[in-house]
Amino acid sequence: MTDAFFRAGVGAVVLNSSRRILVMKRKDVAGDEGWQLPQGGIGPDEDPVEALYRELKEETGLGRDQIRVVKSMPEWLAYELPAQYRNPKVGWGQVQRWYLCRLVGAAQQAVKPDQMEFSAVDWVTANQLLERAVQFRQHLYRRLVNEFDLLGVAAS
Repeated sequence: MTDAFFRAGVGAVVLNSSRRILVMKRKDVAGDEGWQLPQGGIGPDEDPVEALYRELKEETGLGRDQIRVVKSMPEWLAYELPAQYRNPKVGWGQVQRWYLCRLVGAAQQAVKPDQMEFSAVDWVTANQLLERAVQFRQHLYRRLVNEFDLLGVAAS
């Protein structure tokens, strides 16, 4: 790639009624690696909150009425991809607006991976999230855990 850029995107930390965090398993990663939080790009002229709802619907099947946005990070956060993962779609990485969301009612049963990008879902503690995160996302996930005060998320 000759042009260095970072794709604009959104990300979601989704909590269930037990305050566990939704993680999704990338379909293109073998073994027990490849778990991540829901995230995706912002389309041209798309508002970040609208992109959040669209990405959650596409990746998890959750509709707008099943999610409540609790708060957002005060600034955009970035991560750089290792060279082998860079491509014309995402460039050198992503700069994202992150949101803390809660499921509404019994929406946990509605969560279904899209089977295109993701093959499985799980509900984890903050420490489990950090253990499963790939190295290049760990600093960003640590920041989310601290800023959204997730260390108190159910430990069992």
